[in-house]
Amino acid sequence: MAVDLLGGDEAPAVVVDGALRAVRADPDLHLLLVGPMTAAGALIDALDPDQRARVAVWPADAAVDMAEDLTAARADTTIRAAVAAVRSGQADAVVSAGSTGATVTAAALGFGRWPDVRRPALVAALPAVAGPVVLLDVGGSLEPSAATLAQHALLGAAYAAVAHGHAEPRVGLLSVGTEPGKGDRARRLTDPVLSATQLPGKARYVGLVEGYDVCLGGRADVVVTDGFTGNVLLKAVEGAYALAGGPPPGGAAPQAATLLGVAGTVVVCHGAARAGDIASGIALSAQLWRQDAIARVATLLAGNRTIRTTDTEVRT
Repeated sequence: MAVDLLGGDEAPAVVVDGALRAVRADPDLHLLLVGPMTAAGALIDALDPDQRARVAVWPADAAVDMAEDLTAARADTTIRAAVAAVRSGQADAVVSAGSTGATVTAAALGFGRWPDVRRPALVAALPAVAGPVVLLDVGGSLEPSAATLAQHALLGAAYAAVAHGHAEPRVGLLSVGTEPGKGDRARRLTDPVLSATQLPGKARYVGLVEGYDVCLGGRADVVVTDGFTGNVLLKAVEGAYALAGGPPPGGAAPQAATLLGVAGTVVVCHGAARAGDIASGIALSAQLWRQDAIARVATLLAGNRTIRTTDTEVRT
């Protein structure tokens, strides 16, 4: 796993600590540390000799400022270097807690987008009373167009089937009420489109859902919304569980999100991630790679009807 050592509010210290935990927790895990040699050396020096053999370094010294997403185009940044490492076969996945926009941009440029996917989505699994709920988008695309929401429903359904083993994923569209016609223009346009869309595999659309359905999980296994609303909801739910002393029993979920829509495995952690969150993100990337999840999601979608990504035409 290629780990961006300079991604995150408190990088590299927190990232180094998280990577150290991940290596110690998984004896089969190999890491490629992408960042300054000094930061990488601090992690390597803390490992036992047998663990050091599972860690390599890709030197890179430029970080992407959290407010300057377009700097991802610079080839010397750690996130671009991490993507390059995967493309060259020296790593299998990218893990970063850096700027979400920069990470999505670097992945789209470096790996390329899937056919018919204009806007990749970040998907997170949230603990719920009835079992984990897949929520997307949680920050990959902030524009709530009907075409984007419909396309992300396909991505979420396929991901729920592959990564979470849902034989018949139930897909809901987040709104302010469950009655037809509720919500803003994008939801009102998307609802009838999804009602008539053939979702991947045995997934089915269950209609509009509300915020509490994300925490309960009784109505939908996949909840679709725009990246702005999804990111706010994700952090609100995580904060609520933290205040309540933790998620429901058996409801633990990775503190990271998977990027869908690009031809590579990319995991994004919160910018304010702590060491445990970084370790969770690294573990998620390893799980996805071992499942061959991204390729399987792409294959499932390729066998399904497509959705055009323009705002003027949505077809199945």
